[in-house]
Amino acid sequence: MAIEAKQASQEALRVVFGETLCELAEQFPDILLLDGDLGNSTRADIFAECRPDRFLQMGIAEQNMMGAAAGLATLGFIPFISTFAAFAVKRAADQVRVVIAQPNLNVKITGGYSGLLTGKTGKTHQSVEDIAVMRAMPHMTVVVPADGPELRQVLRAACKHDGPMYIRLTRDPSPVIFDEGYNFVLGKAVVLREGLDVAIISTGVQTTRALEAARILEQEGITVYLLHVPTIKPLDEDAIIEAAVRTGRVVTAEDHSIIGGLGGAVAETLSERHPTLIKRVGWQDTFGESGPDDALLEKYGLTPEHVAQAARELLRR
Repeated sequence: MAIEAKQASQEALRVVFGETLCELAEQFPDILLLDGDLGNSTRADIFAECRPDRFLQMGIAEQNMMGAAAGLATLGFIPFISTFAAFAVKRAADQVRVVIAQPNLNVKITGGYSGLLTGKTGKTHQSVEDIAVMRAMPHMTVVVPADGPELRQVLRAACKHDGPMYIRLTRDPSPVIFDEGYNFVLGKAVVLREGLDVAIISTGVQTTRALEAARILEQEGITVYLLHVPTIKPLDEDAIIEAAVRTGRVVTAEDHSIIGGLGGAVAETLSERHPTLIKRVGWQDTFGESGPDDALLEKYGLTPEHVAQAARELLRR
């Protein structure tokens, strides 16, 4: 299936999160939302306004919030936790591990303001390693949606899935790439473009940039097999192997460290099952800084042109 980013149509995943959870609360009466005093940033405040009876303000106490959510899950509720990715994954890592992941409790952790583009908050709030931490956590499912339509389906799937889940969300509006006919399936990757020269495997909002990279390369006569991987764990290994078999060259692209994230997961899979030339595009083992979005994407190598250049380099090898 050939997909083009609908550049005129953009949505902020944080807004889609708040609005969709309001809708789902009508169908799933056990949904609760626990907020770490960041509702006006993560847009948990949308849910607080529409369902104040099912909104719990937990304050700046992320460790306690994880424990409270775990307790609520044992009572049959579906607790969603809303805070920044940097706080949910690092500040509360021990509580996530001991009281949620180890007992395999039905808690949904949404990590807002993930990745590089966090509204000029800088390195303290930018989340470099959250995918790596969470996918290494036994029992944890890890999902990184690309756009608003996919996130809506991810949240519905989260309500139906029994077990801990980490959902990675971004702050700023980004292109919509999926239409109403798209069907998200937990644990499955989706082919966005068919090609034979090089495979680009991407996740999250970085997929919108990978789409643009594919368009750039195709104008140069290079055909791209583009695979979007919304579920990092469990990983669709067969889809990754198929991409490698088709092209013999793989570029991974993500707004995350190249260590332990999608790039790491793909490299692990290919090294064991189908050794393939691979180049990882993402954070190069560094922390970020504060700055305008376009400048940060350029400096840290996440633009469509950086993805395209990685593909060109593989083709020259």
